[in-house]
Amino acid sequence: LLPIMISFYQTIMTASSFATFLVLFGQHVVLALANPSATTTTTTASSSSSVWGHVAAGPPDAILGIAQAFRESTHADKVNVCVGAYRDEQGKPWVLSVVRKAEELMLASPTDNKEYLPIEGDDAFVQQALQFAYGAELLNDPNIQMAGVQTLSGTGACRIGGEFLARHYPASQNIYIPNPTWGNHFKIFQECGLTTHTYRYYGRTSNNLDLDGMIQDLQRAPDRSIILLHACAHNPTGCDPTMEQWKEIANVVRAKRHLVFFDSAYQGFASGDAEQDATALRFFLAQPDIPLLL
Repeated sequence: LLPIMISFYQTIMTASSFATFLVLFGQHVVLALANPSATTTTTTASSSSSVWGHVAAGPPDAILGIAQAFRESTHADKVNVCVGAYRDEQGKPWVLSVVRKAEELMLASPTDNKEYLPIEGDDAFVQQALQFAYGAELLNDPNIQMAGVQTLSGTGACRIGGEFLARHYPASQNIYIPNPTWGNHFKIFQECGLTTHTYRYYGRTSNNLDLDGMIQDLQRAPDRSIILLHACAHNPTGCDPTMEQWKEIANVVRAKRHLVFFDSAYQGFASGDAEQDATALRFFLAQPDIPLLL
């Protein structure tokens, strides 16, 4: 990183705000670059310390903490289950062959470049993503109105979707999230300004879906609430409703006029069949009276 920063500094040496901008990368190193005088560096560093001195360190990330514990463990049979990623026999990330092939095609393409994308993202990518999730039949159905934008990862998609609902869904600012769920759901949607609630999802004593509890909680939620659903491979339980159970859930959603927000992070990884894993999502999309975000 340091050689890159030095080169960048040499390129825009006359930019007066450079030191202030890069202070967040590493206060003392960068300020020494931007301010060759030791006296000036010390003064500026001290000033920056007072400006940012009130900023407390964030809490440790629970998932990364598990990863650290895995690395530090000396047990011969240790297994890393903290992230949803394939591993090889040596515990190293396993990259799908289709991903490798796509990377090769991109590198070899004479037309691919790093031009800025429009605000909605790469249109070809968005259209392919919509078809992957919703299927060609629903995508081309004239009775279904659909729009999509490119986001930065699934976390970014949750944030953009949450921001959109906070600004443009006046019917409710309440979002109901399954218990348990991916821990970041709460942080993301609270930062968007939505009020988070939970509904029962997994029975810890039965080790199965608590459908009765889920139905009761969705019925008790105020009309037109936002309901977060995992499209497949529920995180962290891996327990998904059957198709008949999805239909029961849809009936309650319809009766209560709720809006559904699907989080689909593992399409194709639950069953190994991307089409099969999209069944619940496409079923809800085909219901004309259930508004939906993905």
